[in-house]
Amino acid sequence: MQVSVETTSGLERRLTVGVPAEKLDSAVKARLADAQKNLRVNGFRPGKVPMIEVKRRFGRAVRDEVLGEVMRESFIEAVGKENIEPAGMPDFQPTVNEPGKDLEFVATFEVYPEIELAAFGAVEVEKPATEITDADVDKMIEQLREQRATFEVAERAAASGDRVNINYAGTVDGEAFEGGSADGQQLVLGSGQMIPGFEDGIVGLSAGEQKTIDVTFPEDYQAEELKGKAAQFAITVNKVEAKQLPEIDDDFMALFGVKEGGMDAFRVEVRKNMERELKNALRNKVKEQVMSGLVDAHTFDVPGALVRGEIQRMRQQMVQQFGGGQQFDASMLPEELFREQAERSVRLGLIVRQILEKHELKADADKVRAQVEEIASQYEQPEEVVNWVYSNPQQLQQIEGAVLEEQVVELVLGQAKVSEKAMSYEEAVARQQ
Repeated sequence: MQVSVETTSGLERRLTVGVPAEKLDSAVKARLADAQKNLRVNGFRPGKVPMIEVKRRFGRAVRDEVLGEVMRESFIEAVGKENIEPAGMPDFQPTVNEPGKDLEFVATFEVYPEIELAAFGAVEVEKPATEITDADVDKMIEQLREQRATFEVAERAAASGDRVNINYAGTVDGEAFEGGSADGQQLVLGSGQMIPGFEDGIVGLSAGEQKTIDVTFPEDYQAEELKGKAAQFAITVNKVEAKQLPEIDDDFMALFGVKEGGMDAFRVEVRKNMERELKNALRNKVKEQVMSGLVDAHTFDVPGALVRGEIQRMRQQMVQQFGGGQQFDASMLPEELFREQAERSVRLGLIVRQILEKHELKADADKVRAQVEEIASQYEQPEEVVNWVYSNPQQLQQIEGAVLEEQVVELVLGQAKVSEKAMSYEEAVARQQ
């Protein structure tokens, strides 16, 4: 097999491969012989159809099928021989493809970039410094009560925090618009579910009362035709309900697994869960800064094939997130919507890959075990969860990947410029937008 390689541009390579005619022709001959054994044609006994008839019917299709297989196999052998690592699948183009002649084809593909790692000292990390106070625990307990609140009918005017059942009909310039009306809508006043001014306009109304309010759609409203437009809503209040918070009694505490020990035990359990959440949040905030710093510290071309693959993955993820399922073709989402994030993701992946190779990092078994046990501790039967993870290669591989990322973060932090920033529990656990 003859092989030649040329660089066409950047990461793109053009591989020209010559394959002896015998390899392709003999494979075609064998495939046609197999087809002859099972072919049934009127006028011939099974397996006795002349080869000339088999070739007439299937010769071109069989050759094309074998050609594809031979090109793929030869390409894999060729890149191994030339010590080339392709990034993504190649585009094959046969240049000589005639029976009796040596096959020649061209494979065009991209390779992984050569990455020279920058000094980790260029990475700057602001580490949150946070402690959970008794006041934080008090606030969390109130949030837990809020999450399990119920509503009871109130024979009074609606106030912020109440839930109302309303009918409404909206108009812009006197005309109704799509999505501007509803009957029997449940709405918690002060929740910010509706556009500014809508919920405030209902405060003070009692069941059975009507009111027309004037509001303005925000400039960043999702419907283009409504952005910044003045509107009127005719509102009828059907029902007003007041929020009822549950008492912190034995039944309430049992919902969170605390069946004895009273309030003291409950506060310990709440604090323990808050500490777990805080630990994960701080770890993620530091990791995000480290990874972002690594990307900013490196400049190199990224393979388009990998970017396109990442864009497709992100498209599918968005479809699943919004419940599109099989009814929505993910390819209809424009590539440009994802390109910048996809390129950054691919760039980071290549940097981390290079760090792992250069520093010969492997997932630390003790750290993997610790992370598995930490995950399992959130379940009623933690030992069963641990055993399940270790008997499930795919799940274990995901955790090993997460541990490897943490080891990369630790490595970078050892040389990065790290400072501390005091912040509250709420600030620390808040998700970054």
